[in-house]
Amino acid sequence: MMPIILRRLATSVLILLAVSVMVFVATLLLPGDPAQAILGQQATPERLAALREQMNLNDPVLQRYFSWLGGLFVGDLGISAASGGPVSALLGERIGASLVLLVAASLISLPVGFLVGTYSALRRGRTGDHVTTGVSLVLAALPEFVIGIALITLFSTTVFPILPSVTMAPPGEAVWNYPLQLVLPTLTLVLVVTPYITRMMRATMLEVLDSGYVEMARLKGVPERQVILRHALPHALSPVAQVVAIQLAWMAGGVVVVEFLFRYPGIGQALVDAVANRDVQVVQALSILIAAVYIIVNLLADMVGILTNPKLRTGGTR
Repeated sequence: MMPIILRRLATSVLILLAVSVMVFVATLLLPGDPAQAILGQQATPERLAALREQMNLNDPVLQRYFSWLGGLFVGDLGISAASGGPVSALLGERIGASLVLLVAASLISLPVGFLVGTYSALRRGRTGDHVTTGVSLVLAALPEFVIGIALITLFSTTVFPILPSVTMAPPGEAVWNYPLQLVLPTLTLVLVVTPYITRMMRATMLEVLDSGYVEMARLKGVPERQVILRHALPHALSPVAQVVAIQLAWMAGGVVVVEFLFRYPGIGQALVDAVANRDVQVVQALSILIAAVYIIVNLLADMVGILTNPKLRTGGTR
C-alpha cells in the first residue's frame, strides 16, 4: 500500500504547485491597476507609487511569485492591501465560519446520501426507488443558487416566513451563536451534494447486491441484515468514497456562491469582496486554500479506496 500512497501524495504536491502558478498568473491578468482600485480615482501619483512599492508590484514577476510561494510554506499569506493587516488574521474568523457551514452540511448529507441510496437499491423497481431516483435527479440538475433562491422564497418570504434570508450576525460575533441563520445555507449545500451521493450509492449497491459473494452468503443462510452490513455495504463504500470526495471538495469552492447568496461571513464572501477590491493577496490566499482542500480531500478518498479495496492493496505491493 505504501508505494501507491506515496505516488498519490507526490502527485498531489505537483498538482498543488501547478495550481499555485495558475492562481498567481490569474491574479496578474485581473484587469485594472490594483493600487488604483484600492485608493480610488482621486489618488495622487505619489500615493499610487507608494502603494505599488508596498505591494511589491514593481518587482519582477518571478521574484514576486517565489516570494509569495515561500511565504506560503512558512504560513505568511501576505498583507491585505485593503485592510493593511495580515491576511491570516483577516481570514481566521472567515475560515472558521465556513468550516462550521461545511461540517454541518457534511454531517447531514453523508449519512442521508448513504441511507437513501441503500434504501433505493434495496427497493429496486418499487415505488420508493422511483420516487428517490426522480427527486435526486431533479435536485442534481439544479444549480446551487437556484436551490438557495427557492429556499429563500419558501422559508423567508410570504410562504413560510420562519427563517432569515441573510446572515445578520454582528461583526466579530460567532455565527454559531445564531443557529437559525445557518439553516438555509446549510440546507442548500445538503440539497446540492446529497443527490450525487445517493445516486452513486444506489448504483454501487445494485452492483454489489448482484455479485457472486453476496449471492453465496444468501445461499449459506446468512441473515439479510448481515448480508447488507457485512458483505454488501463495505464493498460499496470504496467507489462511493470518490464521489464523496468530489462533492466535499466541491463544497469548498461551491460555498462561494452560497455564502454570497446568503451574505454569510465566510471565505466565499471574503473572496468576492477581495476580487471587487482588487485585494490580490487575499484572492491568492483563498484560491490556494480552496485548491489545497480539494486536493487533500481527494487524496484522503484515494487512501480510503485503497484501504477498503483488496485488489488495490495487493496491487500496491507488487
